Amino acid sequence: MANVKLIFGGSPNFECFERTIQCFVNTHGGLYICIRDNESDYYNEQFTVLDKQTAIKLSRELRKQISLMED
Repeated sequence: MANVKLIFGGSPNFECFERTIQCFVNTHGGLYICIRDNESDYYNEQFTVLDKQTAIKLSRELRKQISLMED
């Protein structure tokens, strides 16, 4: 399995471009998701680790919510 870390930047349209989301499978096989605020004066990072079943539920909900967005 390849080691891949995806980093998504926030959208300038919503004034949150100084925040990033990191996503990768950790060494224990969990999906690590981290939101980091890069503009704060102190280290501000929140994360969670999901098992495969919960990650699938999250991906389904994200697709559902994205489909509700207007272009």
